[in-house]
Amino acid sequence: MYLVLIAWMYVALMMAVAEATSPIGTVLGAIVTFLLYGALPMGVVGYIMGSPARKRALKAKEMAGREMHAQRNAQASDKENSK
Repeated sequence: MYLVLIAWMYVALMMAVAEATSPIGTVLGAIVTFLLYGALPMGVVGYIMGSPARKRALKAKEMAGREMHAQRNAQASDKENSK
C-alpha cells in the first residue's frame, strides 16, 4: 500500500517540477499540479486503504476495555465475597 502511495507522490512531484521549470510554467501551477494530482488523491486513497487498520484498532481497544471491565467486576465480587 505504502509503495503505491510513495510512487504516485514521486510522479506528482516530478510533474510539479516539470511545470515549475518549464518556460511557460509557473510555480503556482506547480503547486496546484502537486496538490490536485498528488496530495489530494493520495490522501483520499490512503484514508480508504487505512480503513481496515482503523477498524481493527478500534475493535482491539473495545476488547481491551471489556476485559478491563470484567477484571474490575471480578475483583469487586471477590472483595464482597471475602467479607
